[in-house]
Amino acid sequence: MIKLMLYELILMDAIYQKSPLWLTSQSTKNKIENMLIDINDCYIEKIIDITNLGTPERIIRLQEVLKRRQKSITVVMENIADAHNVSACFRSCDAVGVMEVMLVYHSGQEFPAIHNSTSASARKWVDVRRFDSIVECYAALRSEGKRIYTTHLENDAVSLYEMDLTQPLALVFGNEHTGVSDEAASLADGNFIIPQVGVIRSLNISVACAVSLFEAMRQRHLAGMYEHSELPHTELDVKLGEWLLRK
Repeated sequence: MIKLMLYELILMDAIYQKSPLWLTSQSTKNKIENMLIDINDCYIEKIIDITNLGTPERIIRLQEVLKRRQKSITVVMENIADAHNVSACFRSCDAVGVMEVMLVYHSGQEFPAIHNSTSASARKWVDVRRFDSIVECYAALRSEGKRIYTTHLENDAVSLYEMDLTQPLALVFGNEHTGVSDEAASLADGNFIIPQVGVIRSLNISVACAVSLFEAMRQRHLAGMYEHSELPHTELDVKLGEWLLRK
């Protein structure tokens, strides 16, 4: 029988999502309350038979998806204004296996309202952290040992196809009209461009994100990085339990 330890589950979700999003429905709350031994300052510890949380097919599917999640690549969206662009980026992240997206909104730019129907539910399978400043976001990325690259048209920008996208890194995409901020570009480890041969050498932010991520996926497939999980067993089990509670 498959079992796992769920612990600090609400706390982990609060850290990644800024709120325990999967606890919003009463049915989910009831499930949690029926399984808990004790709740103390958001601490949960309980052996749960996960076969009660979903069909065998769903459990296996989610396990396989989680095993291919890439913790070593992060997407950063800075001041993206259009909800459809944000949603499309989330879909690309989920498709490629990006574990986490960082959202940076500052200088008066607000996060756009996104409806679940427009994001095709991709957001609930991608962890999110929000920041009010580039400095704070970059500090978090560097604490994880990631190099940071912005999509910024500078003379020193390198081609996407010349980059090593198998290393721990973050790709930063900026506002639809102004691009990444000067601060984001100047504090990054480098800038990259997507080579083009057309008259209008500009891509929509969501298209640029998709092209970049699928090039990363190509390189990572060749390197065998999808064959072995980047998640420790404990974290994989916790995340599986968390996902099984989502609809």
